[in-house]
Order: sequence, then structure tokens, then C-alpha cells
Amino acid sequence: MAIRVITCSGEAVTPYLGDLARLRIEVFRDYPYLYEGDAAYEQRYLTAYARSPRSVFVLALDGDAVVGASTGIPLADDGDAFHQPFLEHGMLLSDVFYFGESVLLDAYRGQGLGHRFFDEREAHARHLGGFRWTAFCAVERNPDDPRQPEGYRSNDTFWRKRGYQRQDNMFCTLDWKERGDDAPSVHRLRFWLRPLDA
Repeated sequence: MAIRVITCSGEAVTPYLGDLARLRIEVFRDYPYLYEGDAAYEQRYLTAYARSPRSVFVLALDGDAVVGASTGIPLADDGDAFHQPFLEHGMLLSDVFYFGESVLLDAYRGQGLGHRFFDEREAHARHLGGFRWTAFCAVERNPDDPRQPEGYRSNDTFWRKRGYQRQDNMFCTLDWKERGDDAPSVHRLRFWLRPLDA
């Protein structure tokens, strides 16, 4: 069956929130995030995106099953943890459209959906108007981390081909519990930026 890609904004995503939470937990369990899923956190996180009428959810559907998803939101509508690096660099929050994540089940990778997720979110930001930048952040691990699976490849090359530039001095920190841990730990995430009109 062909994969359908749909987009929705704000509260229109409500029927899919449970599926999105489960998908995020499943995909982020893998390296490099190693996230021990928290259903309550997922509900809060996704509901906050749904409350923004200018948010975007790009969903990949196999039949009725959500097999991939990607999110975006005006940075000004997102949490304070993501604001500080931009404020420290004199950037206006209103200039930035922030990409939350792209998650896709293994069986559906390599079919161009990653590019489609970026295309749809960038188009949404242009349609809204007023944004100069698109941005996202990603966790970084030590290259020698023993938990890195054999054959692992980061997404850096893919992101660079999309025109995103790794920022040497823009980071945020988020807490989450890794698989097998008893308590959350602090993780550093690096920002990548691209001029929207590039």
C-alpha cells in the first residue's frame, strides 16, 4: 500500500496524538537518544504543539497507521529551553520557525520521506510568512560511545545537503531518562540553522 503524507495544524492533529506519542517513544528508544518513554511527558509535549494554531504536523500513513511524523512550530510558541540560545545571539524569536522532530519507523526509511518532512515544514513556514530562519536541534554523543550500534551513521550529511549549518556555539539542554536508568539525566543538543529563503 502506498504511503500517504498529510499535514495538519493546531488542534486538527488531536485524533493522532496518541499514535504520535507511541511513535516518538518507539523511535527515540534507539541510539542516539536512548529515551525511556514517558507517556505523560509525551502528552504534555504534543498538546503544547497542538495548542499553537501555527504549528504543523506532517504525518506519514500506511493505511490508518501513523508510521512517521514530523513537527514544526514558531519558536516564540515553543518552550523557554529553546529560546535562550537565540536570545543570547541577538536573534528575534519571531524570525525563527522551529522543527521539533522527524520520526520514522525503520521499515519506511530510505523512501524519501525524510526529505518530504523537511519540504512540507519549510513550505508551511513560508506560507505563514515573516520567518527568516528554520532551525532544529539534535542530541550529540561521544563518537566513542560504546552504545553506538555497528554501522551507525548520523544525519549530519543529510542535514547539510538540505542547507542546514551546524552551529558551533548554540546549544540547549534537556532532561530525559535513558533506557535502564533510574532517574533523568541532562543532555546537550546542538542547533542547526538554515535561512528560509536559501
